[in-house]
Amino acid sequence: MTATLTIEPIVDDLDHARHRLRTLLLTGGLGVALLITLLIAAGSGPVAVPPGTVARIIGHHTVGHPVAVDWTSAQDSIVWLVRVPRVLLGALVGAALAITGAVLQTIVRNVLADPHILGVTSGASTGAAVYLLFGITAATTTTALTASAFLGALAATALLFTISRMNGQLTSLRLLLGGVTIGYIFSAATSFLIFASDQAEGARTVLFWLLGSLAPANWTSVATTVTVVTATLIAVLLLAPRLDALAAGDDTARTLGVAPNRIRLLALIVVALAVGAVVAVAGAIGFVGLIVPHVARLCTGGTHRQVVVISALLGALFLVIADVAARTVFAPRELPLGIVTAAVGAPLLLILIRRLRATGPA
Repeated sequence: MTATLTIEPIVDDLDHARHRLRTLLLTGGLGVALLITLLIAAGSGPVAVPPGTVARIIGHHTVGHPVAVDWTSAQDSIVWLVRVPRVLLGALVGAALAITGAVLQTIVRNVLADPHILGVTSGASTGAAVYLLFGITAATTTTALTASAFLGALAATALLFTISRMNGQLTSLRLLLGGVTIGYIFSAATSFLIFASDQAEGARTVLFWLLGSLAPANWTSVATTVTVVTATLIAVLLLAPRLDALAAGDDTARTLGVAPNRIRLLALIVVALAVGAVVAVAGAIGFVGLIVPHVARLCTGGTHRQVVVISALLGALFLVIADVAARTVFAPRELPLGIVTAAVGAPLLLILIRRLRATGPA
């Protein structure tokens, strides 16, 4: 009996150490894979640029090395002004969607939850449609589109809070039903705006934007998104221990001194702002926040801190690769990014549903 009590803590410590080492190796491997993918993606397109040239161009613009230029001005413009901002934005958007998806699946307690469930994506899409169809001037297209989409996202978030707290506490079920309701409301509003507009080109632009695109990427949007994603990651990591408690159930969370409704509210604010900002710069991109967190949990399990970091890396990697496919498969024509993510995500969702039927809900 004494030997068993002595050995069990040692075995637990060894298991914990192995799991931590495996997670660190996975994180490092995904980080290296992401860097390599970014270099390859920045050189992929109708005008191919070798990864070595891409690396030299980036080094020349960031650290001033190499000083001597052995590439053309066209290659420099294509890589530095067009593709590098695009692939960086794709990585940031993918990371943000994956992080928010992981958080939502915990606070809503539904394994099939993703950022669309909040209705914030639909609200941002409606805001963007208002500008694209009825904007007065195109002189500040990027800035005005981003502002309009973000205002739509904020409106959806405010409405979600109002509905979810109506005549009761903020619960998982209320959030779920409120998000679905708001999504339908704003989707109907967007469809009505397209119907009411007499601009055929504007309607086509809205439909393309609704499926997601990184084509408008520039260094300004990258800088803004870096700030948003960094703040989101820090906030979620700070909330991670409380999310771990919430995942065990409301009663367990209260036993551990965690207020479930307060954590849901804080997490929802973080998620809503992140999703609104991301949709404002890249459109409505589905399946990333739904599928990637499940893959991350299969890879690492463990606490939310581990799942969130792995989800961010996997989401960034997935969306960068999806964007390369979107702009090269039918080049010079470009597919909406949402079509590519759906083509990959839908089969994975079916596999997930089969797994849930076999093992029961997580």
